[in-house]
Amino acid sequence: MHRKFEKIFAIIIKLLTFFSIIMLSFIIIFIIKESIPVFKKVSLLDFLFKMEWNPLGEPQSISIFPMILASIYVSLLAIIIALPIGVGSAIFLSSVLSEKIRKILKPAIDILAGIPSVIYGLIGLLVLVKFFEVNFDFSSGESVLAGGILLSIMILPYIISTCDESMIRISKQYKIMSEGLGVSKWHMIRYLILPASKKSIFAGSILALGRAMGETMAVMMVIGNSPVLPKLFGKAQTISALIALEMGGAEVDSLHYHALFAAGFVLMMILFFINMIFHYIIKNIDL
Repeated sequence: MHRKFEKIFAIIIKLLTFFSIIMLSFIIIFIIKESIPVFKKVSLLDFLFKMEWNPLGEPQSISIFPMILASIYVSLLAIIIALPIGVGSAIFLSSVLSEKIRKILKPAIDILAGIPSVIYGLIGLLVLVKFFEVNFDFSSGESVLAGGILLSIMILPYIISTCDESMIRISKQYKIMSEGLGVSKWHMIRYLILPASKKSIFAGSILALGRAMGETMAVMMVIGNSPVLPKLFGKAQTISALIALEMGGAEVDSLHYHALFAAGFVLMMILFFINMIFHYIIKNIDL
């Protein structure tokens, strides 16, 4: 009876996996199909590397280079802010706090990852944007910096969780040995836990970068949504925000419509390569 259930369960898992692959394939094929028409009128190089996005103008100008730069800029800024805070928090959780307090805080941190991005966006709009307007005398507080700070808060749970799990495992491995040799807790963290956690820290950063690159709503609410080259204190627009803002108003089968699908395909490829890097690091690189 037990073997029968195991076989049934294995078949169900295989069918679900096959169904997931089929669905993903259909999505990719559909996006590619809807993207192709734009490249009959605009070259790939012009689409990727020219500076202007004006699909409704005369003549039409279709290029997502400013949005690609903005997506990378905001995501990297978020990683730069979130990484030291996330690693420090993971060290604090795994090596400093008692197990009792850790069991309370860890679920609370995990819950942060489940908060809808529109809630983060509202907080960013009411707090961050207003803060920059009032304290820095900006005409508008919407900026790449506001987007980067907000994104860094959103990706913190991913960095903390990835690093914390690794550090807990390493801490248990070395704790008894270190205490027997009279090694201090901070010495153990500096010379044992951190070096041994480098792969997890790096992998967590790549995972968080992918999450940041794909974020739409929260960033859209604080970044200003201007399709220009990004500046730290200036407005910009990410690829995902471009698609979210303009797809509803794009005429079906127009150049504008197909260009938005092509932008989505570019974003999908960027996220695909980020995930490939993540899996390659996990499997092959010994940091």
